[in-house]
Amino acid sequence: MDITIGILIAAIVMVFVLLALFEYRIRRPDVWLLYESRGQIRIRKGLFYPRHFSLPLERTTYPIRLSIDATAVGNLEVRLKLVGSVAPSLEHIHSLIRIGGWKTEAVEKVADEVQVLLQGLVKEYVEQFEIHALSSTDILSYLNERSTLIQDKFGVELISLAVQSLEPTDPEIGEALRQQEQARLLEQTERLNHQARSAAAQAKFQADEEISQMEHDLKLKNAELKMTLLEQESALTYQSLDDELKRNRMRLAFEKEELEVLKNSPELLMLTPQAARLAEASQNLKNARTIVSFNPQELAQGSELLGVFQSLMQRALEEKKESTEE
Repeated sequence: MDITIGILIAAIVMVFVLLALFEYRIRRPDVWLLYESRGQIRIRKGLFYPRHFSLPLERTTYPIRLSIDATAVGNLEVRLKLVGSVAPSLEHIHSLIRIGGWKTEAVEKVADEVQVLLQGLVKEYVEQFEIHALSSTDILSYLNERSTLIQDKFGVELISLAVQSLEPTDPEIGEALRQQEQARLLEQTERLNHQARSAAAQAKFQADEEISQMEHDLKLKNAELKMTLLEQESALTYQSLDDELKRNRMRLAFEKEELEVLKNSPELLMLTPQAARLAEASQNLKNARTIVSFNPQELAQGSELLGVFQSLMQRALEEKKESTEE
């Protein structure tokens, strides 16, 4: 009996193990596992998941390739080729499941719907402009501005989008547009060349003006330096003359003091260099006239010194004469 119960338990465990191996799978890193709970779509985060109660949704991108024929103003047809890619949006996963269904191919189905929407948007945009006013950049900007509409409506986001070609279906119109574009480019190039020459001439004129201004400033600065130098030289000359005048005044004052001393003591005249020179000349030439020369500095003492000297000599001669007579 115990053996039978053990075998039964083992069989039940084996059945559960087989069911688990049959039902559960290991989640891949590039897959979202969706499941429904209380009417809401959620994502499983565990490593294992039941495959019959979960929807594995790959997070890879899906390519988009479109060749669109649209009509511009004037009933002129153009052909536009678009390439891009879409990927599922986690924030709008409900829209993705609503449009694509509870299937692993939901993103592929929604990508087809996105292509239909892009085709309608491109035709709507092209119909508003003339053929020569259409450009790939403007069309891409228009489609990117409406990428939120695609995301809200289909649950996918545009990963990339580019315009491969944009040209008229009529070859003659295409050739006319190319010639027009060529003429526009040539005109623009010529205008740019004129602007470059004008800018170069203006830059040269400005440089010459700046050089002239700098030379003028340099001349003014040199003139100011010369004026300063002249002022300094004039100040030095004035200072030298003032010093010379002070020395002369001091010499004159000294000579006046000397004259005052000689007036008060006439006997000191015998000690002067002039008297010594006169005495020496009188000893050498007794019967000749004695000529005594004085330099300008000695004569600068004035006539007063000569008068005092003459009076002293006269007094000395008279005294000598009286002594001789006696």
